[in-house]
Amino acid sequence: MFHTNGAGGELLRIEGLHTEFATRAGTVRAVDGIDLRLRRGEILGLVGESGSGKSVTGFSIIGLLDEPGRVTAGRIVFDGQDLLAAGEPALARLRGSRIAMIFQDPMMTLNPLLRIDTQMIEAIRAHSKVGRDAAWRRARDALGLVGIPSPEERLRAYPHQFSGGMRQRVVIAIAMLHAPDLIIADEPTTALDVTIQAQILHEMQRLRREREMALIWITHDLSVVAGLADRVAVMYAGRIVEQGSVDEVLDTPEHPYTEGLIGSIPSHDAAGGALAQIPGMMPSLIDVGPGCRFRERCPRATHRCRDDDPAPRSTGGERLVSCHHPGSGR
Repeated sequence: MFHTNGAGGELLRIEGLHTEFATRAGTVRAVDGIDLRLRRGEILGLVGESGSGKSVTGFSIIGLLDEPGRVTAGRIVFDGQDLLAAGEPALARLRGSRIAMIFQDPMMTLNPLLRIDTQMIEAIRAHSKVGRDAAWRRARDALGLVGIPSPEERLRAYPHQFSGGMRQRVVIAIAMLHAPDLIIADEPTTALDVTIQAQILHEMQRLRREREMALIWITHDLSVVAGLADRVAVMYAGRIVEQGSVDEVLDTPEHPYTEGLIGSIPSHDAAGGALAQIPGMMPSLIDVGPGCRFRERCPRATHRCRDDDPAPRSTGGERLVSCHHPGSGR
């Protein structure tokens, strides 16, 4: 695994972020007061099960929330600029140039009716004053950068003429066109087979080394984070319950939810044995009630956990855990 170790100064700071969705049933607090930091050139794995709020966090950062979703409180500071106070015109200038997003479904980025060269050239000229020929050459080079063979020929193809893995590589190439400082990747390899997934992860590591870009890699798969990220933040029911270096968190998880996630990875179980499972389900984010949100599923829960919501606390260095009874049971 490649670690920055000497990663640059702070690139992104999130403070007290709240993102809500107004529904007929009530207000869904999808992201409920999270804090995050990201250094230049660093890869942060944002991990959690479906519905934990990790994708909404990514959309909140880049300003791509659909109605009825909205950020109701907090700060998102990117390279010294408060994105929430900047307004949509400023965000639009940053999107695709200094901050890019890779979606799980590449067809959220690609237009099925347009050739790849048309789409990439438009993306380049939206942020750079260059001629069409220069933009075409940059598009060709970007396809080559992500390992697509015969890039000149593939530029003339339509999205349906690519395999799923190749379409995802095209999307990564589009995200890389302006050498952004930050890429937010929302489960971009989940639908791909493990061989293609490994190739794409390898390409992302290489691009990070060569371009010194930062990455937020959103996933439910801890095994991906183990081989890719420098730090990991574990999200549950709209909150970050544990964060720290990948080695610390995965080797000695201190929150019982993190421990449960690691225990459910097949490679951690004896051959032929039953997979460990976290009992129960995540609570509704409309009315989570008092106390710890994991209390109904937690083997360590006490009366205090039912009544008192644990605040994040340091357990050494950059390690933070929100639990009244932290400690590794591994």
